[in-house]
Amino acid sequence: MFGKRKERGAAITHASGQDLELANYEPKESQHHQHKHHHPQFNHNGHKVTKGVLLETFLGGIVEIVLFMVLLRKNVDDPADIEHYNHLIPVIRAAILGSILANLLLCMGFCFFAGGIRREEQEFDGAISEVGSGLLMTAGFGLMIPAAFFTSLSGSTSVELSGPEELTDKVLKVSRVTAVTLFVAFLLYTWFQMRTHHSIYDAVLKTDDQRDEDRHKDLKKAKLTLTECVLALVIAITLVCLHAVFLVEEIEYIVEERGVSDAFMGLILVPLVEKAAEHLTAIDEAWDNQMNFALAHVLGATIQTALFNGPLVVIVGWGLHKAMDLNFEIFNAVILILAIIVAGNFLRDGKSNYLEGALCILIYIIIAVTSFYYPNPAPHSAGTSEASPGTGEAGAAAEGGQKLFLLR
Repeated sequence: MFGKRKERGAAITHASGQDLELANYEPKESQHHQHKHHHPQFNHNGHKVTKGVLLETFLGGIVEIVLFMVLLRKNVDDPADIEHYNHLIPVIRAAILGSILANLLLCMGFCFFAGGIRREEQEFDGAISEVGSGLLMTAGFGLMIPAAFFTSLSGSTSVELSGPEELTDKVLKVSRVTAVTLFVAFLLYTWFQMRTHHSIYDAVLKTDDQRDEDRHKDLKKAKLTLTECVLALVIAITLVCLHAVFLVEEIEYIVEERGVSDAFMGLILVPLVEKAAEHLTAIDEAWDNQMNFALAHVLGATIQTALFNGPLVVIVGWGLHKAMDLNFEIFNAVILILAIIVAGNFLRDGKSNYLEGALCILIYIIIAVTSFYYPNPAPHSAGTSEASPGTGEAGAAAEGGQKLFLLR
């Protein structure tokens, strides 16, 4: 995730018995595309490339997981502290969606734009785009269900509820079941990509590896040993995680003293800080005509956030008895669904150019400006949404749902 990572053959593999070594991919010229699928040497080396991409994507998501956990740990869950009660939960929810938006619109937009500057258009395989688009639609559907559930019941006069606390409890239960379901979907996706259908990805990624325009320079570079790789990864991940922790420590100051809205902090600033290195890697791959690798990183990181990192923080909050749910604001829900639709349309034809990239970036800029001017919830409303029956959620429900943004 740091610097250029074009040696896709570098992967941890079994050498003999339980010993491990860092195997560097040495290409062999294939005679025919179909022959690649049956050649044992291709399948072996190609599978290492696929595993390397998955491992790289997962390691990039560790920083995000640490960030979410620190935010969750610092969240105040004492109802007596009205001003700060559950004050970081909206930031976590916004950061989950912000990470998805940063990958889908900003990073993918820059990949299309960077690759399109040097070429009329770039092509990518449907095995990467179609599976990614389908999983994103599934994730978007799952993430939005708790918000739709809350919105439909909070303003309904035909449903009998004992009070706002009952609705809050039901939304929390729906969120936890949804999180477990999305977690299972991620495990199925990982198994699909690594075991049952890995040959599809092996062929695509190995072909893309051959397409790297400065690959001959990378092959001449000195290779790191396994120990050096592990040590470098540990140091790099530790330092980036510390940056994430420092950012969390300054969130209250930035929001309260500098007047930055919670929506802008969660949707824009936090994802940009913790995704910067990963984005630069994908953009560099697109620049070198490795669009399949770039999309594998973009879509892989997005899927991991939606199906693993987001649900994980809900499950961990469940274990810590914190009211972490997926009750997103309507504003966030709408832009997420629209972003998935826009990205899916651009991926549908299997081609990209700089115009599509520029449009994605412009859409992200519009979202960033809108979130910057999005007002923060009133402290008394946010703090008493679950503590006082007469205010917060109950008050918004009585007003027909016109102040739903104060509840979350």
